[in-house]
Amino acid sequence: MPDQPSVSIVIPCYNEEATIRKLLEALRSQTYPLAKMEVVISDGFSTDHTRDVIAAFQKEHADLSVRVVENQAKTIPSGVNQAIRESRGEIIVRLDAHSMPIPEYVERCVEAHQAGKGDNVGGVWEIQPGAETWIADSISFAAAHPLGVGDAMYRLNTKPGAVDTVPFGSFRRNLIEKIGAFDETLLANEDYEFNTRVRESGGVVWLDPSIRSVYFSRSTLEKLATQYWRYGFWKFKMLKRYPHTLRWRQALPPVFVFILFALIVLSLGLSIAQLLLALQLFAYIFILGLAGLQLAIKTRKGFLIWGLPLAIATMHITWGAGFLWSGITSMFKNG
Repeated sequence: MPDQPSVSIVIPCYNEEATIRKLLEALRSQTYPLAKMEVVISDGFSTDHTRDVIAAFQKEHADLSVRVVENQAKTIPSGVNQAIRESRGEIIVRLDAHSMPIPEYVERCVEAHQAGKGDNVGGVWEIQPGAETWIADSISFAAAHPLGVGDAMYRLNTKPGAVDTVPFGSFRRNLIEKIGAFDETLLANEDYEFNTRVRESGGVVWLDPSIRSVYFSRSTLEKLATQYWRYGFWKFKMLKRYPHTLRWRQALPPVFVFILFALIVLSLGLSIAQLLLALQLFAYIFILGLAGLQLAIKTRKGFLIWGLPLAIATMHITWGAGFLWSGITSMFKNG
C-alpha cells in the first residue's frame, strides 16, 4: 500500500480485564504495519486488573506501541476525546474494549479512506456471548436479531454503502477539526450524534461489511438492562437536538412501554383496558416466542425458546422506559 498513513487506535476503557487482552492481541495481529500504528487506551481508573493486563502485554510485545492515558471524567466520550488528543496518527480508528477486530480491520479502514469512500468509515459486528452461559448466549442472539435491533445495518448482513451510523468508526484527524470532537454531555449515543454532525456537514458515513469485528455482548440480563436503559435515556437527549434523526426502530420501544404502562393503570378500573392489556401481552409474547422457537430450531439450541424472548423483552422495555423517563425528567427541569 503506497503512502501508508499513520494510524492511532483509540479505546475508552474501564474494568475490562476479561476482554482487553483479546483486543490487544487482535491489534498486534493486524495486517497493517505495526510501525505505522499506535494504540492509545483511555482508562477511567479501572478498579480491577485491567491495568495489570495491559502492562503485561506492553512488556511482552514492544513491537506495538501501546499507551495508557487517564480518563479523568470517567465517561466514554471523554475517554475517546482524551485518547484522540494524546494520539498522533493521521487516521483515527475508534474501538471498544469489548471488541476484537479481524486482522484486516485497520488495513481495510485505511483503504476505504484512501479510496474516498466516506468521512467516517466503519463495518459490521459479529456478536458473541460475553460468557459461557445460556442467558449470555441468548443475549448475543438477541443483540443481532431484527426484533431486537430493527434495521441497524451494522448488526445485520448488509451491502456497502452510506448509512446513518456505524459502530466505532474511523476518520481522518482533520474531521475533528472540521465538526468538533465527541459530545461529552452525552453519556451514550455519542457515536450516533457524531455521525449526525458528519452527515449534516455534508460528509458521508460509510459502512463496509468487509470491515468486521467481534463484539462481546453483555453476559447477564441485569447488565443488559442497565446498558439499554442508558441507551434509551441518552437517546432522548440526543433527539432533542436532532429530532429529524428519529427512526421507526427507535420510536417503537417507548410507544410500546407507554401503552403497556397506561393499560396497566387503566385496567385497575376499566374492563376494556384489561382486555386490551391481555391482547397486547399475548401478541407480544406470541411474536417473541415464535422468534425464539424458529431460532432454536435453526441453531439446535433449545434454551432460545425462552432465552431469546427474555433478552429481547429486556432490551425493549428498559430502552423504552429509559427514553420515557428521560423525557419526563426533562419536562420537569424545563418547567
